Amino acid sequence: MDLQTIRVELQASPYPVIIGSAALLSLGDQIRGLGFKAGTKVLLVTNAVVEAHYGATALQSLSEAGLDASTLVIEAGEDQKTPATVGLIHNAAFARRLERGSLIVALGGGVVGDMAGFAAATWLRGIAVVQVPTTLLAMVDAAIGGKTGVNHPGGKNLIGAFHQPRLVLIDPSSLATLPEREFRAGMAEVIKYGVIGDPELLADLEACGAQLASLTSLPAELLQRILVKSAAAKAKVVAADEHEGGLRAILNYGHTLGHVVETLCGYGTYLHGEAVGLGMLAAGEISLAMGLWSTSDQARQRAVIAAAGLPLAWPALDTNTVLACLQGDKKVREGQVRFVLPTGIGRVEIRSDVSEATIRSALASCA
Repeated sequence: MDLQTIRVELQASPYPVIIGSAALLSLGDQIRGLGFKAGTKVLLVTNAVVEAHYGATALQSLSEAGLDASTLVIEAGEDQKTPATVGLIHNAAFARRLERGSLIVALGGGVVGDMAGFAAATWLRGIAVVQVPTTLLAMVDAAIGGKTGVNHPGGKNLIGAFHQPRLVLIDPSSLATLPEREFRAGMAEVIKYGVIGDPELLADLEACGAQLASLTSLPAELLQRILVKSAAAKAKVVAADEHEGGLRAILNYGHTLGHVVETLCGYGTYLHGEAVGLGMLAAGEISLAMGLWSTSDQARQRAVIAAAGLPLAWPALDTNTVLACLQGDKKVREGQVRFVLPTGIGRVEIRSDVSEATIRSALASCA
């Protein structure tokens, strides 16, 4: 196996992000390499679809490394990302008598990773978690950085905790069974990295054109480069701002209005990445209205989002309801919504001075 390692250099709890085909086969050995002893109890949390494809491989790797592993299969989908589902993981942790030296392994997409991570953060006031993402979105974003949580009826991810994993293990071969719509949704987060800080990555994506929309047409070497560059970009920002006090907020580009789409349209109507793509387009329109970037930059962003097969039209939502929903965003400070806005390809800034009129105009331009 030719594995590449990116380090998340946190002062208190650094950890590796290991990327490469067939990496899943080494899961047990990688965990033992972190210092976990033979006989350590491991709860493998996954969903039915992922378990059918990769559960046996993961469990075998854990068992062959001498770990005392068992599997919990949960329902996964944005509508299942609730405290009740986390309670099922807590119940399994109790039944398996997980101790403070035990760990939870999250095998799945961002929903599984968020819930398993939150369960680990809150079981016995915090036990170890290992993230093994199986969707593109989770590989390039959700699994790295320690954000965990669940949704509240009033908004996305309002209940959660920062809980860094001990290891992130990314096996791109697990994308082979990912539905194409999910793959395209993950590409939105990749585009995000290009817009906020990596013009070279964005140029690579633009050169790919419509190949971006399907794993079967995307060159394997580009996929590996996407995974490595995205992991490195997130690792750098997380290391500089672990708890989102400042710089890390730029990773929320497209998410402020994207979360509104998810909340108001009903979780699952739009996939997370689809909503983020719409949020990026809307943020670009706000930047245009405020004179922060050019029509050519917005055209480039729109073209690459279109090439990835992502939706382009803002949904038919009442603008007053959108504005009210924005006030429930986690990033509101003293009643002011904080937007991450592009000022050029590869550059963004955080602004709290976006007027209601500007938001209304931008959303009208996206319809």
